[in-house]
Amino acid sequence: MSDGSAASPAKTIITLRSPVAESALCGVRVAAKIGSACIFCPDFAWNGRHKGSDQEGAVAAGRRQRTKRLPAQDVEAIFGAFSAAEPEPKGELLHTNPFTLLVAVVLSAQATDAGVNKATPALFALADTPQKMAALGADRIAELIKTIGLYRTKAKNVQRLAEILVDEHGGEVPRTREALETLPGVGRKTANVVLNIAFGEPTIAVDTHLFRVGNRTGLAPGKTPLEVELNLLKVVPEHYLLHAHHWLILHGRYVCKSRKPECWRCLIAPWCRFEPKTPAPVVKEKGVRSPPLPKA
Repeated sequence: MSDGSAASPAKTIITLRSPVAESALCGVRVAAKIGSACIFCPDFAWNGRHKGSDQEGAVAAGRRQRTKRLPAQDVEAIFGAFSAAEPEPKGELLHTNPFTLLVAVVLSAQATDAGVNKATPALFALADTPQKMAALGADRIAELIKTIGLYRTKAKNVQRLAEILVDEHGGEVPRTREALETLPGVGRKTANVVLNIAFGEPTIAVDTHLFRVGNRTGLAPGKTPLEVELNLLKVVPEHYLLHAHHWLILHGRYVCKSRKPECWRCLIAPWCRFEPKTPAPVVKEKGVRSPPLPKA
């Protein structure tokens, strides 16, 4: 791990019993300090050398402003506003059953939902069950998902997890986090997404967007994804827990953006700790010329 004092971030060398067994732990450890890099974790990529990193920006913003946690009445107001605007928020990954959801989430690691959604319809048309996916084989899966980053590794993970589901779980997606995290390519975040969307469990999956929102707003400041997750589980009112995951991720993706949050159209701006708020952009009227720049 880097202590932040070196001129350039040091790479972390991690020996894993398998590429998956310690993925959640790895993600939390690596995310704890800017300047570390992990190429193993399927759930949470971190590279402090990339200045545009969402996680880096969120942590830096939180540290710079020393964000304080919001009082309970403000948390209630925030989720009340989300609920009034979108009572039944949905995830954006295309899927038809718990298995295709699991596969889509595994493929979405270090990729966008939109990119995954372009590849999965053809894949799921051929294999929408563990039995069919295992029979399809890693090479054929790779061919169908080659537009997604790290597609060869992901294809092997998908084929292997399908085999494990058939051999050890009767062809069904398990309903516990512990069982899900034993599958190739599945860490805590992926397991939480599946538990929430497929089985209606009040879990919170902390991705880059949710990590940023939790720190920036003061809802659940934390140095690691796990810390943010556990803090949210403590403060989110029980009657909002089922949908909290989606509200916060979608808010971070489309409104509370990394580099320039769109505070002028934010539902929760009255309670958010982030300062200074981003003003609305100035719209120039047609036919009105900007004054010439002064000459040097």
